[in-house]
Amino acid sequence: MKHLFLSFICLLILTTVAAQQHVTKEAVKKHDLIQFSGVVVEGDSLRPVPYASIMIKNSYRGTVSDYFGYFSFVAKETDTIEFSAIGYRDAVFVIPDTLTTNKYSLIQVLATDTIYLKTAEVFPWPSKEQFKQAFLALNIPDDDMSRALKNMDRSDMKERMTGMANDASINYKYSVQQYQSKLYYAGQLPPNNLLNPIAWSKFIKAWKNGDFKNKKKK
Repeated sequence: MKHLFLSFICLLILTTVAAQQHVTKEAVKKHDLIQFSGVVVEGDSLRPVPYASIMIKNSYRGTVSDYFGYFSFVAKETDTIEFSAIGYRDAVFVIPDTLTTNKYSLIQVLATDTIYLKTAEVFPWPSKEQFKQAFLALNIPDDDMSRALKNMDRSDMKERMTGMANDASINYKYSVQQYQSKLYYAGQLPPNNLLNPIAWSKFIKAWKNGDFKNKKKK
């Protein structure tokens, strides 16, 4: 009688534990969240699609894929996931409700999409009649040859040349010359142009020509 009672107690405990485990599995299956992750790739070349939008339908929950097309966020079973990216057709995926784990991975392929825009005509005036009137009244002072000759004038070219900065090759040549001069006069004093008659002759000639006045005016 005692063994029969113990057997009944053990059977009752096992039945209760089994029922609790069944209820727990059902609760996990219906209410627990799933780590939904994957990669978004292009259909033609299987290259990753960066910064694609992955959203749960009819909600504000979702994420954006990274530069390599990878994404990961929390979702639920039977959720409808919408994939969208600029230049690709939208795709939809439904998470199955037969999962045995709380993780699910997916490789989502997006097909490229071509969008044709309507032709847009841009006019500088509100109407063609006003544009025609303004175009006919346009007064062009010089033709192409006159403008070319004016741009090639020697005085204008000289002024542009004097105000133009040195390029990289001239700066390099100047720095090399300075370095060579430093090596040449290493261990001795460099020459002083204060007592150089040639330098004085160039100075007097430039002063007579008025080079210093022209520079002062500029």
